[in-house]
Amino acid sequence: MDKIQLKALAKINLGLDVLRRREDGYHDVRMIMQTVRIFDRIQLVKQEREGIRVRTNLYYLPANENNLVYKAANLLFEEFDLRGGISIDLRKYIPVAAGMAGGSSDAAAVLYGLNRMYGLGLSLEQLMERGVKIGADVPYCLMRGTALAEGIGEKLTPLPAMPPCNILVAKPGISVSTKFVYENLHANDLKPEQHPDIDAILEGLRHQDIREMAEGLKNGNVLETVTVPAYPVIQQIKDTMEEQGAAVALMSGSGPTVFGIYEDRMQARRAMSAIRKSRLAKQLFLTTPYNNNRRNS
Repeated sequence: MDKIQLKALAKINLGLDVLRRREDGYHDVRMIMQTVRIFDRIQLVKQEREGIRVRTNLYYLPANENNLVYKAANLLFEEFDLRGGISIDLRKYIPVAAGMAGGSSDAAAVLYGLNRMYGLGLSLEQLMERGVKIGADVPYCLMRGTALAEGIGEKLTPLPAMPPCNILVAKPGISVSTKFVYENLHANDLKPEQHPDIDAILEGLRHQDIREMAEGLKNGNVLETVTVPAYPVIQQIKDTMEEQGAAVALMSGSGPTVFGIYEDRMQARRAMSAIRKSRLAKQLFLTTPYNNNRRNS
């Protein structure tokens, strides 16, 4: 196989709690991850000339070793002493620096694709073990679906699939530094009521009940305590989504992307129109959950 085309799917956080800041500077988290059908396209092509070449449709993204797709390819090329080179064509559609794991998903797709192209014979679990060396979200992006993530995000437990619904995703025209958010969180000083009820969200998933799940999501992302005060547009988008019938609206990851969960697609479309008219968001997507935990192409 000399060429392969892949989809790198985005994720949202159905719940995100930070339990504590560790002595090594990392944070222990407990969060529910969900893949959604927003994706980047990646094409891998074998080259006779040695080296890893990256092309992207966004001028401001690095096309060198600072891009996670390069790091993913380099990891396998070095470990397995692969001959020749690889060309990586990355078409970005997932919002960048938006709390949707776009870069991690791109890296995961490259690991998966090279494993197939070169017949490396690595299992999904073995790919995930390598993925964590690139980033904490990469193992999940290989696994996909609905999952509980613990530790620094690398300990993953598959969960019942998210019930069918419509998910409106809105990315305002700002970028948020994950480093800024975690440095200003002061996780060890959070009050009990500031932590989301992850167990309540899990119960909603187990009962396949969107309303029950949404109730648990009302205070679902502890990082909002930092990001929302710094960027009020996030709260404006959340309010608009809920005014337009969302069962719940929440920031994903460290932001600034907001998603709203709708049972009725027409309500979601009306909310999309309202946000577009108000110019609160630069990018808008109406999507659905992706729930096949084992499919990676």
